[in-house]
Amino acid sequence: MRQHRNAAEQVHQALEYRPPYQWDAMLAFLAARAIPGIESIESNTYGRAVALTGLDGKMHSGWIRVSHLPQKHALNVEASVSLQPVLPQVLARVRHLFDLDCDPVAVDEGLRVMNDLAPGLQVLGTRLPGCFDSFEMAVRAVLGQQITVGAARTLASRVVSQYGTPVQTGIAGLSHAFPAPQRILSLDGDIESHLGPLGIIRTRARTILALARALAGNEIDFGTGAQPEQEIEKLLALPGIGPWTAQYIAMRAMAWPDAFLPTDYGVKKALMPRTPKQIVELANGWRPWRSYATVNLWNSLH
Repeated sequence: MRQHRNAAEQVHQALEYRPPYQWDAMLAFLAARAIPGIESIESNTYGRAVALTGLDGKMHSGWIRVSHLPQKHALNVEASVSLQPVLPQVLARVRHLFDLDCDPVAVDEGLRVMNDLAPGLQVLGTRLPGCFDSFEMAVRAVLGQQITVGAARTLASRVVSQYGTPVQTGIAGLSHAFPAPQRILSLDGDIESHLGPLGIIRTRARTILALARALAGNEIDFGTGAQPEQEIEKLLALPGIGPWTAQYIAMRAMAWPDAFLPTDYGVKKALMPRTPKQIVELANGWRPWRSYATVNLWNSLH
């Protein structure tokens, strides 16, 4: 857990976890959804451009790289020294993104019954992919409604190119941070006139604006200590957000271990020919770890 700088003025921090950790599966999930400009996965390492406001009220930007230290049961976080003033924030977000507080043994005990459906369906050490930026994750969930992962990634990359915060990283592929809710709220005129040309349909543009208002006004709380069921109800009250989107946001932005998506394409495909009702009944036996069960089902398709 010791922090140090090397000759290139980079800060390193090892973040420990309870072993085992299915690093390759986590990285594959993130790689399929990485937004160009913000994230990159190369040489078994996750990279990201970062822009955060510190306690001094100033914006601090730079880059991070996260790699696996299996022998130490830790992830190594390498950050540009420019992020030193916001390093505690960065590390907390990395912990959330990579689910480092998970107890894999407890999850395995709760989900071992999944192996009755298919041998090896539950894998000890599977983690729940979280997020680094909750607004970014919520917007991505909206963009991902009823389209492919790749198509949602393309739309997100257009939002970043047009409205993201430029970040000087000196690293190819890392050039922007996702726009803050306030950036979306600052756009003049109808939101669809800004997001429509990017390929985002009117209803989703309006949903993104509603999310930005709710988060900027602290009407919705994705932070530690928030009650997921209550926040889900608030999300469902926003225009254009249904059960799939609300549950997906709770799963990844709030790290809720018991979210479930019975109508999700991947879940239905993994559990076919069961109906959504039968899937819900089956999943009730996986509580309170249904989010991890969902990841298992997604992983089984690959």
